[in-house]
Amino acid sequence: MNATLSIEKRNQVLRTMAELLEENSEILLSANEIDIDHYDPNDRAMYDRLKVDPSKVQGMLASLGQLAGQEDPLGKERFSFVHENGLRIENRTAPFGTVLIIYESRPDVTVEAAGIAFKSGNKILLKGGKEALNSNLAIVKLWHEALRQNEVPPDWISYLKLNRDETREFLKQPAERVDLIIPRGGEKLIEFVKQNASCPVIVSGRGNNFAYVHHDADPETAISIIVNAKTDKISACNALDKVLIDSRISNIQDFLTALKLAFEEKQVEIMVGEHINSNDEGAIGKDDPIWYEEFLDYKILIDSAESEQDAIDRINKYGGGHSATVITRDEGFARQFMDQVDAAAVYHNASTRFTDGFQFGLGGELAISTDKLHQRGPIGLEHLVTNKWYVYGEGQIR
Repeated sequence: MNATLSIEKRNQVLRTMAELLEENSEILLSANEIDIDHYDPNDRAMYDRLKVDPSKVQGMLASLGQLAGQEDPLGKERFSFVHENGLRIENRTAPFGTVLIIYESRPDVTVEAAGIAFKSGNKILLKGGKEALNSNLAIVKLWHEALRQNEVPPDWISYLKLNRDETREFLKQPAERVDLIIPRGGEKLIEFVKQNASCPVIVSGRGNNFAYVHHDADPETAISIIVNAKTDKISACNALDKVLIDSRISNIQDFLTALKLAFEEKQVEIMVGEHINSNDEGAIGKDDPIWYEEFLDYKILIDSAESEQDAIDRINKYGGGHSATVITRDEGFARQFMDQVDAAAVYHNASTRFTDGFQFGLGGELAISTDKLHQRGPIGLEHLVTNKWYVYGEGQIR
């Protein structure tokens, strides 16, 4: 177990990192341009994740600032008990030790995820994708300078320059102790890590998020939410992929027409399910595997649901367990939907794009987990901890 740095020291490193990032943002943007020059121009989701612009830098700075202002997640009492023999027993939060973060194409992870893991008292190993190597190395250089200026050993944040075969071997037999691995990326990366890891893994899962337009929804509100959730950032795991519309909604054809026009303005490819148009040869059947897909593209699949329970059942069957939203003025049904839908985040009359650690007030996120152990949804400071028992005695024996 690593010697824990004081909360004052951890916060000062974060503040120094923010200052260095702001002062050296042009260096980061130049490094990112080198990475961008080598990306696949046909992969729009990759470009969106890989690109660093002034707005994204401001997001990194905001995350560091929010993190530095949050309470120390370590040493918090979760449980206490006094035994009949006088033993005092306490359970307190503690760091994992060393956390390995494996991720693809997102240089902002090198700031936000590393910041969260560091403030949680953990040493961090970063393994980014080759497509973002120049950007990541530029950021890690700033981390090391922030650590040095605060007299903290640079090995608290390390970057692993490993190819795929070397990464596989490291996962199986780490050259140093690794207590937790968090993969952030597509399903292939996640499966690769799960197959080869020799320590616990928290899966940052895929999206495939749903919206259900209830018959008591306000049409304008529904269209605004759906278009935002789909088009605000197509590369995000909280983006919308599927829309189910209550078949009892009044003037359903007028609503569909308005929704399609809104999507066409955003150049979104629209697919329809067989419940909406069973006569269309291109309609998507209920057993088509596309219902399980996360698009990460300007694509949307729209269908009707025969009942409230039909919508809930289909979301639970096909959804990725990430986010789902219901659009309705019926608060009673909204509660039923939110209770019964099996997702990490459920919404009433709001866009799924808010499933994000920073938006939820966590100071960014290390990942958005669709697992149920040990934390579901955005993983922030208070979640990136384990616990240990402290037992105080005066010679008691059993």
